[in-house]
This record gives sequence, structure tokens and C-alpha cells, in this order.
Amino acid sequence: MVVKRRYESARRQEQARQTRRAILAAAAKLFVEPGYAATPLTAVAAEAGVAVQTVYAVFGSKRQLLSQLVDVTIAGDDEPVALPDRAFVAEIAALPDPRAKLARYARHLSATNARLADVIIALAGAASADPDAAEIWRKNADERRHGMGLFAAELAATGELRPDHDVESAADVLWLAMDIRNYDWLVRRRGWSPQRYERWYVDTVAAAILRP
Repeated sequence: MVVKRRYESARRQEQARQTRRAILAAAAKLFVEPGYAATPLTAVAAEAGVAVQTVYAVFGSKRQLLSQLVDVTIAGDDEPVALPDRAFVAEIAALPDPRAKLARYARHLSATNARLADVIIALAGAASADPDAAEIWRKNADERRHGMGLFAAELAATGELRPDHDVESAADVLWLAMDIRNYDWLVRRRGWSPQRYERWYVDTVAAAILRP
């Protein structure tokens, strides 16, 4: 009986995860087009094939659904692992050369932006008119700036920052360079390959903040 209960519990957990993923996928589609403000939760529920009560039960509100959609899209999965604890961060930390660190981060950034662009650009548009979206946009911007502060400190520890930069100003450059609109313009609009975008990122940031 104990084995059966464990099996049933595991099955319910997997069903709940699949339901959550279906709702997030529906939100990712509809919050981009027709847009966050124009999409009621009933439409998300219909797209996901669940009752609207299920959407409320899983996420609580439309705002929380948007917030979790952004978080999951950034991470690339719904595993409970914070970004600082992800493998790519340890890989960057293990590299002694600052330019190599930038190159490893550029690969992560390119892959992240490829899946994130539609959602974040839609969020930016919604933020101009919707207070909930604006709050999530600000939260995302603040989190990105915090992350780049940590990255800047790591680059500074190599001793290779230009003398006219400190950790704070280097973080500002990193924050600007990672902006998803750069990826949108260069890759999605101008047709650059991801590899060319990555080289642009490394060359641009290195020239701006690292010693020649």
C-alpha cells in the first residue's frame, strides 16, 4: 500500500507539473500576441485546455502568471535552481581569463535571448500601460543589474579592468550590453547569426571595460 501511495503521489505531482507547463506555454503564446492586456485568463485557460479555476489555483493571478512566465523563460526550465547556482555560472567562475569569461557568458546570453525575446519585448510593451507589467519589468531590470554587478566583480578580480572603470561602472556596461533589444535588432531584425552576435558582445564589452 505504501508503494501504491507513493506511485499515486508521484503521478499527481507529474500531472500538476504538466498542467503548469501547459498554462505557461499558453501564456507565452497569448501574452505575446494578442498581448498581455488583451488576454484574459479565460483565454489562457482555453488555450491550455484547462478550466480557468485551474489557472487561478496554480498561479493565483494574471500578474503572478506573467511573473513566473518571465522567470521560467529566463531559466529555460521550471527546476527549482536559482540562476547563481546554475552550471554555466560555475563554468564562468572556473575560467581564469576575463575574455574567456565573457565568451562563455555570451553563449549563455545568446541561448537565453533566443527563447526570451518575444516574452520580454511583449512585457516591455505591456509595461507602458499596465501597472502589474511595469512592476514585473522593473523587477526584471533590477535583477539583471544585480546579476551584472556580480559578474563585474568577478571580472574585476582578474585585475584586468581598465583603470577608468570600477565594479559599478563595469556592471553598467555589462547591463547595457546584455539588453535583449541588442539581440532583437542584430539577430532577429538584421539577420546576424548567433555566433556573430556572441563575437560582437565579447568584442564590445572587452573593448569597453578590459585592459588592451
